Amino acid sequence: MGSLSESIPATTKQLSSISKITGEAGRETQNPLKLMQHQEKPIQKLVPQINRIIAANLLGVEVLQEIARVVGETFEVDCCCLVALPGDDGEAITANWCAQKYLGMTQNDNFSAIDELDWPVMQCAEESFTIEDISTIERSLVVGCQYLPLPIKTVLGLPTHFGNNNNGVVILIHSQPYEWSGAEKKLLKLLEPLCAIAFAQLLQAQKIDFQKQSIEASSQYQNLLKKLTILSRSNLDLNQILQLAVASIAETLHADRGLLMLLKYTDPLFKRQRGQVPKAKVNLVGEWSIETSNICQNKTNLKESFSLADCALCQRVFTASIRPIIVNEDLEQQEGYNFSAAPIFRLSELPTVLLMPLESQGKILGFLVLQQSQNRQWKNRELNILEMICAQIVNIIIQSQTLRQVQNLVGERTAQLQRSLEVQAKLYEIKQQHVKQLQELNDLKDEFLSNMSDRLRYPLTNMWMAIRNLHNPGITPDRQTRYLEILEQECSKEINLINDLLTLQKLDSHSQPLQYETVDINIITKNFIASIQNQVAEKGLTISLDLQSNPLESQTEIESFKRILQELLNNAVKYSQHGSNINLKVTQRVEQLIDRVIIEVNNIGRAISKEEATYIFDRFRRGKGRWTPGTGLGLALAKSLVQHLNGSIKVESTPLSEGDNLSNICFTVMLPQFAEDNQPYSNSE
Repeated sequence: MGSLSESIPATTKQLSSISKITGEAGRETQNPLKLMQHQEKPIQKLVPQINRIIAANLLGVEVLQEIARVVGETFEVDCCCLVALPGDDGEAITANWCAQKYLGMTQNDNFSAIDELDWPVMQCAEESFTIEDISTIERSLVVGCQYLPLPIKTVLGLPTHFGNNNNGVVILIHSQPYEWSGAEKKLLKLLEPLCAIAFAQLLQAQKIDFQKQSIEASSQYQNLLKKLTILSRSNLDLNQILQLAVASIAETLHADRGLLMLLKYTDPLFKRQRGQVPKAKVNLVGEWSIETSNICQNKTNLKESFSLADCALCQRVFTASIRPIIVNEDLEQQEGYNFSAAPIFRLSELPTVLLMPLESQGKILGFLVLQQSQNRQWKNRELNILEMICAQIVNIIIQSQTLRQVQNLVGERTAQLQRSLEVQAKLYEIKQQHVKQLQELNDLKDEFLSNMSDRLRYPLTNMWMAIRNLHNPGITPDRQTRYLEILEQECSKEINLINDLLTLQKLDSHSQPLQYETVDINIITKNFIASIQNQVAEKGLTISLDLQSNPLESQTEIESFKRILQELLNNAVKYSQHGSNINLKVTQRVEQLIDRVIIEVNNIGRAISKEEATYIFDRFRRGKGRWTPGTGLGLALAKSLVQHLNGSIKVESTPLSEGDNLSNICFTVMLPQFAEDNQPYSNSE
């Protein structure tokens, strides 16, 4: 006996009619049974065998291969096929066993195990089977058995279920017409729980492996960002830093080749405009190749340059609306574009290209290029990491250029310092200001990276610990439920963080037009307050609502308005003194000849200093000494939404009494009441 196995992507192929299925309930067999020579108690032998196979913890598909073998030998069929179904987006995992007489046989071009013109006779071992069961067996038959070296004439299948979901199919095959007995169907039905457990065990192992790979990749990305941060603080020359950076990036992301190029503009003041390609020279400043697994030391290559006008691939950064530029097929086969590229790209050897622009304040400083010899589908997580890396490289370049400018400035003024002490003092002051500004920028960058890495690392750490504990064989059901809840909670935190970041990005890009609706602000506010009463009470707080007696109609964007209320009240609930009251007041008044809706949220809490008030609405910035868990995005999102609605927001902190650390905190939002009065506020407002 022997076995065949393979993993084939799930197919959506339209199957032939099931008019030949002969699985009518209650049909009695007419011919003598030929299946098992020892039918007295086959279940007593088969079940322990399958239990031993499952308990053996075989690697991957081996467990399915062993189960297919013992089931096929017990039923004395020509072939036994097991198909694990992970889901719509996954790949079906198959394991086949064939009788000894079919081993060593291969398919020829004119042979197909499944003849669409002569579809095999199919039956389901389930007594009360449905059309969906038959359809599942048909699809699994096509996926798992289309490459078998024997014709398929008679099929007995059984879908398995785990947790109310169909997770696999067991298929018995004869290459000749055969009549399945009731005993065979009953025996196969008795095997369903065991096979379902085997399928679930294999699929769960795959999910765990995928999660481990994700955690390992996240760790590698964090190490890469730390390495780039260390490089940015080193005393190395800019070219040396960029060479080490491109090597680390290409190795971590498993690229075959990495290039780092900088642009030198003919017009230094040029800023990127849609469809306009500037006159510039592209200089290669860093290169890494898997062929040498090292930074290229060929000085001639590193000095190589070409004109931007001679490379349509690089020009696409300026003309295309989608970035990064990704090429996954031979350039000649892509229609609608001129893909002429500089020889340095070696497209004949490395046709798959990912080109990320290095952009600062609307100006393209250069390109980060990753190349592959084979097609590669870049994941969103990898593209997001690359965006962060490009931002860090831009910071390194700008810092280096700024320092170089400062050094040049100091050199030019040195001659003047010898003639005038006054000029010397002035130049010294300018230099100190530049150094201070650079330090502030560096501190802000470090603070951003620290906050961002914390928000990503802590949930992932909790998820990793929960997964590790779930591996414990002695874990109780209660603990298992608790760890699964931890996984769900931490995953939700990650998803909410990403959604908030995407919302902020959309608001910053002004890509979403306002969707005005005429609503009663009083009704919306009352309904919202009612929905959070329980949450407020659990925190030991009370909330009061102050509305004008008349209806307050306004033209606004409902979801944005609700989200502003949510973030302001979440902030008040989080930082209010225990046992205090939160007051929400909504009024209407005329400001500068325009009808406006005024929202005031008052609470008692720790005082906000003037320094904190300058950055409390910034992303990932939180007040000093505030240890309540949070992402630092709530007030930033509220401000962005207020500006999206052409309004303004401010905060005031008034001490309750002299020497008391508690203050009355008041957030005031001012929004235009009607659409025709919407005039954008400046950022200063």
